[in-house]
Order: sequence, then structure tokens, then C-alpha cells
Amino acid sequence: MTYEQSLEYLAGLSKFGIQLGLSRIEKLLEFMHHPERRFKTVHVTGTNGKGSTTAMIRGILTASGIKTGMYTSPHLVDYTERMSIDGESVSRQVFGETIGYTSRFVNQMAAEGWEHPTEFEVLTAAAFYYFAAAGVEYAVIEVGLGGLLDSTNVILPEAAVITNVTLEHTDRCGSTIEEIARHKAGIIKPGVPVITAARGAALKVIDCTAREKDAALYVLGRDFYGQFEGSADYRQKITIQTGRFGFLGAFSLNLLGRHQVENCAVAIMTAMLLAGKDSRIDVAAIREGLARVRWPGRFEIVSRQPLIVVDGAHNPDGARTLRESLDEFFPQRQVTFLLGILQDKDIAGIVKNLIRPQDQAVVVAPLSERAGDPAKVAEKIVARHVETASSIAAGIKRVKVLSGDQGLICMAGSLYLIGTARQLIGG
Repeated sequence: MTYEQSLEYLAGLSKFGIQLGLSRIEKLLEFMHHPERRFKTVHVTGTNGKGSTTAMIRGILTASGIKTGMYTSPHLVDYTERMSIDGESVSRQVFGETIGYTSRFVNQMAAEGWEHPTEFEVLTAAAFYYFAAAGVEYAVIEVGLGGLLDSTNVILPEAAVITNVTLEHTDRCGSTIEEIARHKAGIIKPGVPVITAARGAALKVIDCTAREKDAALYVLGRDFYGQFEGSADYRQKITIQTGRFGFLGAFSLNLLGRHQVENCAVAIMTAMLLAGKDSRIDVAAIREGLARVRWPGRFEIVSRQPLIVVDGAHNPDGARTLRESLDEFFPQRQVTFLLGILQDKDIAGIVKNLIRPQDQAVVVAPLSERAGDPAKVAEKIVARHVETASSIAAGIKRVKVLSGDQGLICMAGSLYLIGTARQLIGG
């Protein structure tokens, strides 16, 4: 397949929807002779921060001289972003060839009467094949949805990472923190160490599952600690203390936001545990990997004049974290939001946590079939000035006018908005 043909093929798979369960992906990988068994993995889940943490762990492994794949979702602009090796996304040509190769086995499954895989399952199997064919030693795999029944949960990782747990995907993973935590804890495998920043009721579920699986559990705030030490030139300094490895020193990170302190601590603790099996991983490599890591669309400064921050915050907890980061790093700036939220999200919770009465907001529709109606979203916003725009491009023009030379523009609410906005403003 060409890249264009692969996109048409994937679009055709959307009719199978989102279906949790492992039977289809397991059968597909069986047909493909189990590419996922040809490299080591780290499995990462969580409500917020799992993408950033995945990128940090990948960066550390690459800096250690280890050829490392990374599988994430969704993408901001291009499907090729989902599969990368040592920070370089798969080329469009190879992406098309990889999807074409995987489709042959999908067709075999269908011909033999097996249930047809979903789009995400085909992408996951294709990523495993791509990594195996490229000869990676490690792949850091981000969960798509939940954990227990997510199609990535066919791997036996070297470490299982659960960043945090808050309410999300309640239509699929349960209506309580405990039920959602059981899905997240589903990635825990017998004897495999677990690293988490979860708290409260979620941590109790994770701890119980780890005990059942005889898996060592390392908890942020109990077994290791991250401390924010200050920021300068859009970078922050973090110190890490662990019970097992002692004080590890200071680390520089160009991912902003206090929430990244937690994510960074989780990534470092994971790397230190992996170092016990691979001498190439050490504190120097961790420091180098973190200093270079980038994760687009998450509290990312894409322009300094005018000052524009983009963040894919798409749930109340993510919105709260974004607001705290804005207040900390830019306390004197008037904030003008470009906001786009999907209709199946907690719109009221997001805008309540994110937008203050003194702010301004322009609401648009993200490029998604699930986009929330801008007028209905705007009705829930209490701010000094609120309006809607007919497109993302029109919204960008309006926020620039409203913000003026000294204001701060923040684009948030959905990755479907952020991806398009970054393209339009040259991010």
C-alpha cells in the first residue's frame, strides 16, 4: 500500500468501532507469527501523563544507546506519529507498506471466519511488526484505552507504569475510580515491577493487584520522590530521591508544568529499575535523555511572539493541571483561550477548572465527528468575553486580535484541535 491507500484502508475499518477485548488482536498476532515477542517492552497507562511519560522513557533508552521504538495514540497531525524509533517517526512510505503487510493477515482472518480486527488493533499489530522488522531492542508502548482489555495488553513487559487514575471513559471502564483503576491495573503481569503515581482509592486497587501478581510496587511519594527546584528559559529543574537507589541528583527537563515533575519521577524510577538488567542505562543517560525529550501538544510553547501555549487537556483533571501551570509560569499574563471540546467529554468540568472570570475565550469545533457544538460549549463558560468562530483558522485569528501584544493565548480542550492549530500556526 501507499500511504494514501493505507489511510483509506484504516478509514474503512472505522465501521468496526472501538471494541475492548484481546481475542482479535491475539489471533491477528498469531497469524503474524508474534512480532511482539521479538523485543522487550515497557507498558504505560494512566489517565493523564502517559504520553509524556512514554516519551521520557523512550528518550532515556535511546540516550543509553538502545534502539528503541515508541507506540502512542492518538496522533496530532499524521498517522506516522504513532510509530517511531529513537524519536524519528516512521516514514509515510514504510507506514503504508507496514499497514499493507498487516492487512494480508487481517484478510486471512476474515477468510477463515474470525472476527474482524478494529482500526486500533490493526495499528497496534502493525506497530509491533514495524518494531520487530527494524530490530529494536525495546519498545515503549502506550495504552490506548484503559489497560486490561486494551489491544496493547498482549505484551509481557519489563516494567508496567501507571501514571495516575482519575475518572475517564466511564462508558467503557466503569463509573468509579475503583473500576477504572482495575482496568489500569490490568497491565500488571506476574513478577513484573510496577511504577505508579496513583493515589487514594486507585492506589489501593493497584496495590491489591500487584500483591496478587507478586509484582513489586514502587509508589511516588512513598518509594521515590520528585521535587521541583525552579525554572529558567522554559526549562525546569527537578531533583529525584529514591529509597532503593538513594539521591539521584538534579535533572533538566524542557517539558513544562508541575505535573511533569511527577511524570519525570515515574520515568526515572522506571529507568533505574531497568538499569538493574542493562548496564547501558545509568544516571548520565537518564539526564541526557530527559534534557532532549519533546512531547508536542502538552503545555507546549509554539510561539513566543505572540506567546502561544497549546495543551490537549481533554478532561477536568487535565484542565486543572493546565490552569495551575498557566498560573505558575505566566502569573501576570491575561489569558485568551481557543477552546474546542468533544461532545462526549465532561465539558462543564473542563471549562470550570480551566477558565476564570477574567479570561477571554473563543470556542471552535475540533476536527472530529464527535466535536462539541461551539455554541453549547460557550454557554457553559463564565468569562469576561466569550464568542464562537466558524473554524479553527478563524478562531486563531480572533484570539490573536483579542489577546493583543502582551497577552497569552492558550489553545486547549482536545488533541483534535491542537493538531490542526499547530499546523496552522507553524508549530
